[in-house]
Amino acid sequence: MNRGRDREGRLRLPALRAAALALLVFANVSIAQAGSADHVPRILLLYPYDERIAATNIAGEAMRTELLQARAGKIDIFSEFLDLSRFPEQAHIARMAQYLAEKYAARTPDVIIALGEESARFIVDHRSAVAPAAKIIAAGFDSATAEKMGMPNDVIGAFTSFHIAKTAEMARRLQPDARHLFVIGGSSDFDRKWLAAAHADLEDFSKDYDTTYLEDMTIEELVARTARLPADSIVLALTVFKDRTGRNFIPREALKQIAATASAPIYGPYETYLDYGEVGGSTVTFASLGRTAADLAIELVDNKPVSSVETPQNFVADWRQLNRWGLKQANLPPGTLLMFKEPGLWEQHWLACLAAIAVVGVQAIVIAALLLERRRRHAAERRSRLHLLEVVHLNQSATAGALSSAVAHELNQPLGAIRINAEAVAIMLRSDKPDLALIEQILFDIQADDQRAGDIVSRMRGMLKKRNEIDWQEFDLNDVTSSALRILHGEAERRGVEVRSTQEPAELPVLADKVHLQQVILNLATNAMDAMLDNAAAEKIVMLATRLRRDKVEISVSDTGKGIPDERLASIFEPFYTTKPSGTGLGLSIARAIVEMYGGSISAGNCPEGGAIFRVLLPLRRKQVI
Repeated sequence: MNRGRDREGRLRLPALRAAALALLVFANVSIAQAGSADHVPRILLLYPYDERIAATNIAGEAMRTELLQARAGKIDIFSEFLDLSRFPEQAHIARMAQYLAEKYAARTPDVIIALGEESARFIVDHRSAVAPAAKIIAAGFDSATAEKMGMPNDVIGAFTSFHIAKTAEMARRLQPDARHLFVIGGSSDFDRKWLAAAHADLEDFSKDYDTTYLEDMTIEELVARTARLPADSIVLALTVFKDRTGRNFIPREALKQIAATASAPIYGPYETYLDYGEVGGSTVTFASLGRTAADLAIELVDNKPVSSVETPQNFVADWRQLNRWGLKQANLPPGTLLMFKEPGLWEQHWLACLAAIAVVGVQAIVIAALLLERRRRHAAERRSRLHLLEVVHLNQSATAGALSSAVAHELNQPLGAIRINAEAVAIMLRSDKPDLALIEQILFDIQADDQRAGDIVSRMRGMLKKRNEIDWQEFDLNDVTSSALRILHGEAERRGVEVRSTQEPAELPVLADKVHLQQVILNLATNAMDAMLDNAAAEKIVMLATRLRRDKVEISVSDTGKGIPDERLASIFEPFYTTKPSGTGLGLSIARAIVEMYGGSISAGNCPEGGAIFRVLLPLRRKQVI
């Protein structure tokens, strides 16, 4: 920088005058400050480039925040953008030094924080002009660079080391099958320094790959070249401040153009490349650099002993780029900071998730309890059904026993007819000329009587058969009524009871056990005949009727007895309730249990003309079109 001033001799005299003026002003101000206990520290932040460079802006904002918090706002912070990338000429540098010397002559900074190598060179070379007594902190480059530039011993360093080899190792972990290595760099002096450092740092690493350095190219050439890379490539992007034509770029904006069409993942040494197409890398976050420099500045303001420090490094990665290239998150180096990860349902709505889990847990417990209760209920229903079937079977046996004499009498008729006809055929066959036509007719009669006897036996067998399961059938209720009438016929004749019936012309389909409904009709009809024991012969009438009632079918059994007293109607279906001296009180309760088991209902009442009537309603299996 001194050689630069020699080349710009015409600027030396103004600079010396500015330095002298600054020394005089600083001496006066220092005396004033020394006598003031309320002095507010002044911090000057020097940015090497313009305000578009995100890296230094992030570090600067972190410094500003840290300084204001540490001093509770009682601090003056100033910022200057040197714009040395676009204006590197010595004339501009000298004018900037003179401008700052005059600008801060009355407000001399206590501490100057120079961000980047260019800012540090500037303030070291022009310290005597700008702020000769200010304490200097140089931040954002490594200690080796500080030694090369001959940085004075009283300048404190917040050093950073960008090891491109560590970024390359991260890429190797994520792409273990890669065979090609491409390194991208620009054409500015800073870009070329990065490329030279990469050549040295990657010397051993590059031996395992087919290595190509993409440098001294236009931005269009870089975009086109990276779009045609082999899929098994690792791409390391350094900086592109300028391309071969001399056009200036913000490095991350240049990277964004390249990454948009790149055919392989790109890695880099700067966190500012994240969100611009970079997968990740080993870097010093600029926010941590800013906080480190701010902490050093606070200690200097408080006159504490301070020495240079190294800002810690971290691995960082863009979660979205990992997904884009299908790279496994598990292969990242331990401790990697994962950026831009989309929060999952739990992270976004953990409270609602907890509430949902609690609700689901409670519901699961309730459902489990209900299922257990349902299982117990089904088991209880099955046991109850088995008990009911046993009771029904006992009731059937009792009914069969009560009807046994009538059944025997009814059975004797076809059996006697069979015997008489058989004897007649035997006599006719012993004659010289037997009447074959008459014999044939007699044999037909024998067959008919045999069928009649078989039907009687079959009906009784059906009543007496014990079952452990319900025989679900769809059948016409009229058929069951007719079958019950045939069973009752003999007993009704014996008792001198006239049994009448009327039936619905259409079919009345129901779904139930045919034998069980037959048992209900028999119970009701037998009770009806019992109710007319004291009636005269001509007044003993039992009426069975079926009819359709919308979506239900009805069967009614009525008699011409004395009826049921009104005060007993409510208790008539209760178990063991009876008005018969020898009754068990189970017939009607069993009938109700059977009817309700098939979704029906049973009721009792008195007819206006006298006698009782029982009505059974059952669901219609399907609606009839009348």
